Amino acid sequence: MLRSVLRGTTAALRSTTAVRAQSTAAEPPKQEKKPTVWKVDEAKIERLANFGRYAAECLPKFVQQVQFAAGDELELLIHPSGVVPVLTFLKGNHSAQFTNFIFACGVDVPTRANRFEVVYGLLSTRFNARIRVRTYTDEVAPIESVTKVFGGAEWYEREVYDMYGVWFNNHPDLRRILTDYGFEGHPFRKDFPLTGYNEVRYDPELKRVVYEPSELAQEFRKFDLDTPWETFPAFRNASITASGYKVVETAQPPAPKQ
Repeated sequence: MLRSVLRGTTAALRSTTAVRAQSTAAEPPKQEKKPTVWKVDEAKIERLANFGRYAAECLPKFVQQVQFAAGDELELLIHPSGVVPVLTFLKGNHSAQFTNFIFACGVDVPTRANRFEVVYGLLSTRFNARIRVRTYTDEVAPIESVTKVFGGAEWYEREVYDMYGVWFNNHPDLRRILTDYGFEGHPFRKDFPLTGYNEVRYDPELKRVVYEPSELAQEFRKFDLDTPWETFPAFRNASITASGYKVVETAQPPAPKQ
């Protein structure tokens, strides 16, 4: 009886081994995964370029240039006075429908006459497209707030004001949002010192937080004459329409006179 049991077990093991060998032989060889590479859709670029030309034709007073950044990212460069009209057009026009406000941010390039850029990002879920609107200003000239067009822009404009000092007219609550009360300066400006002007500490004698002028101990000082801003000379001396962008021709040049 024991011999019969052993024979049955041996036969079962052989059959299992044969099935495993067949399944292993039937499996196709695994292909090596290649990294995902973003492919630029030329048809999409052409559609966005046509829309950029259309926007420039509808708003010739405000749209100064249409361009692509990073291959297929459409940008409109506009005059500061056209922030509200352009964003209203992009939101309400049937061919645009950029109804989602994604972000607003600032850029500081001190060597430019208008050192600040304000960039707005919009999304059209209807056409699955994105667009950026860029304008410019300086330390004095204000920009009209777009909160009456996009209510979600309120805190973004407060952040740009807090970090760069750009003033937005007709903003419902333009005050600092990230820095503390009584903060001096605007931290994201290129001429703002990395150590700041004041330091904060808790005073155990007064039992409260006190503000004092920043003091660096001698042993922690680093005498480096080159600031991080000096390592980008190409961008520092470039204009808002610098090279690296693909400019879209918005109008045909006039025909030469005979």
